[in-house]
Amino acid sequence: MNSAQKVTAVTHTSTRSSVWLFLITFTFVFYGMGASFVESFVNYPTWKLIGADEFRDFHQALSPLIIGYMVIPVFFTVILTGLLLWKRPTPIPSWALWLALLMQLTGAISSFAIQIPIQVQLSTNGLSLPLIDQLIFTNFWFRRIPMFINSVLFFWMMFKMLLPNPNPRT
Repeated sequence: MNSAQKVTAVTHTSTRSSVWLFLITFTFVFYGMGASFVESFVNYPTWKLIGADEFRDFHQALSPLIIGYMVIPVFFTVILTGLLLWKRPTPIPSWALWLALLMQLTGAISSFAIQIPIQVQLSTNGLSLPLIDQLIFTNFWFRRIPMFINSVLFFWMMFKMLLPNPNPRT
């Protein structure tokens, strides 16, 4: 079976809009993971190298960019995943979407409860190596790990979508 036939097999068992919704959500999941991994593994560790006098200005200039290019798309992903629960393609089991949503909400709750308050302190008070270390630690365990699990789930769901004869909702 060629790739066109595989797509046809999926669309015959799912609505066209549910397939498109999944594809858009899939794209946002991996965009968000990439953007946040750069933030986590490149940006946060290098903050320690910025001088104390420059840090606050740097952080205040960076924050709106992070909101626009990372926070809003990741938030939008949570909404799209919720919509997939209501309008999911046939090959995707509901438990996978519920688990994905749980992983996304874990990251969102951690952001609002832990990371954003740290970011506010850094933006207000300036450079603090202990706060940056706390940000890196909590970000890894409460945002990166759930986001990685979420991306593995979406990769698996895409695999299910591309199977020539998907076993619906297993």
